[in-house]
Amino acid sequence: MLTPLKFGAVGLSELETLDLTRLLSRLHDGTLECPIGPSQLHQAGLSYLVDRVGFLRGHDETTVRAVLVAVIAERRKQDSRVNSD
Repeated sequence: MLTPLKFGAVGLSELETLDLTRLLSRLHDGTLECPIGPSQLHQAGLSYLVDRVGFLRGHDETTVRAVLVAVIAERRKQDSRVNSD
C-alpha cells in the first residue's frame, strides 16, 4: 500500500512522464536503490525530485517498478488516444 511520506507530499499527477521514466531508468541501471529516500535520489542524480516523490518512499524495488511502469503505461495510452483524435 502506498502511503504519504515525510518528504515529497505531491502525488504521481504532479510529475512529468519524463521524470517517471528517469526514475525507472535509474532503477533499471542500478543507480537508484530502494527503498528510495533523499540520499538515494541524490546519488542517482535526481536531487530535484526529493520533494516530489514521497509516494515512493520506503517501498521495495518490485513495488516501485510496478507503480512506475503502470503510470507510464497509462499516460502513454492516454497520449495515444489524444493524438489519434
